[in-house]
Amino acid sequence: MRDEAVYAVNSDFLGVADFLGDADRALVARVRDFVGREVLPVINEYWERADFPYQILPGLAELGVVGTSITGYGCPGLTRLQAGLVAMELSRGDGSVNTLNAVQSGLAMGSIALLGDEEQKQRWLPEMAALRKLGAFALTEPDHGSDSVALETSARRDGDTYVIDGAKRWIGLGHVADVVILWARDADDGKVKAFVLEKDADGTYPDGYAAEAITGKIAKRAIQQAHIEISGLRVPAGNKLAKSTSFRDVSAILNRTRSTVAWEALGHAVAAYEAAATYVQERVQFGRPIASFQLVQNKLANMLADLTAMQLLCFRTATLQDEGRLTNEQASLAKMFTGQHARALCRDARDLLGGNGLLLENHVARHLTDMEVVHTYEGTDFIQSLIIGREITGIPAFA
Repeated sequence: MRDEAVYAVNSDFLGVADFLGDADRALVARVRDFVGREVLPVINEYWERADFPYQILPGLAELGVVGTSITGYGCPGLTRLQAGLVAMELSRGDGSVNTLNAVQSGLAMGSIALLGDEEQKQRWLPEMAALRKLGAFALTEPDHGSDSVALETSARRDGDTYVIDGAKRWIGLGHVADVVILWARDADDGKVKAFVLEKDADGTYPDGYAAEAITGKIAKRAIQQAHIEISGLRVPAGNKLAKSTSFRDVSAILNRTRSTVAWEALGHAVAAYEAAATYVQERVQFGRPIASFQLVQNKLANMLADLTAMQLLCFRTATLQDEGRLTNEQASLAKMFTGQHARALCRDARDLLGGNGLLLENHVARHLTDMEVVHTYEGTDFIQSLIIGREITGIPAFA
């Protein structure tokens, strides 16, 4: 049953949606309907047991959004604005569902589309666009998070294969993906390059790749991240992405997806605001709805102001990206601001719901804890501030 009340609140105070074209509006409506029909009725159950509702994948594939801005190979060729709208609407339902699409479309497929040759694109992208194969992006290591440029996983050429050794951690879908983009340092020249690991024909991973889901996670519980141990793993030489030559290629992938993270934060903020604004009008204390109290109205007004600022920032960022004018620093600003303010807004929403804000049936708990993860994506808000600070001052504050 669809929770219509959550969507009845006006969360677009300045009418940002007025700037959307007909195709954009149709896309939003299509994704929102999918979320209402297939995600919201089941997600709390799966979130609580830390499992993903894989039965929704056919419906997600039918939406025509997987692959987002990639053109051809069965991908929709969305604008960056449209890709952002998709991220917002999926996250408005649940962050784990958006994460699956973000990892699949932006990171795994994005790496192949940007760095693969024609044969490699034809080999992997159509199946991934149809969600017949899931992808993962294995960059982060146990000892290298924000300093991923210092990754230690190595790749050594041995005849027609590369032998890869190392470890990866916090890799979304890394234990179930059919196609894993492994970033490793080539022993020949010391450069970081991308290697594509595929499951064997029987659906198992080759010897040397051992992955297990990380347990005890309190956020993004419906999507599991893996800890991966790699020892003597052999990957065909033809599976090295042809155009990957250095860590700059990693940065190129992340720079393309960073602004989409801001849209995810916006989606969580919209959902939390709408849930809180609905709840305070229904919750009666001291003989009247708590929406009538001054402190509640003050909090709602400030939440709406932050939400509106996030909407304007995301919209302008996407517009610049579609025009080919978005800088890395501008993307960092969008990610930093939305990350900070969406976290605060979700906390305020939980406060307005009181103890009921901790119940999954009110959704706010999921969005609040998910924002604790979004805060860390592609560099924490603090790291983003240093990128912006370097742009302001011309002085780098970190290596």
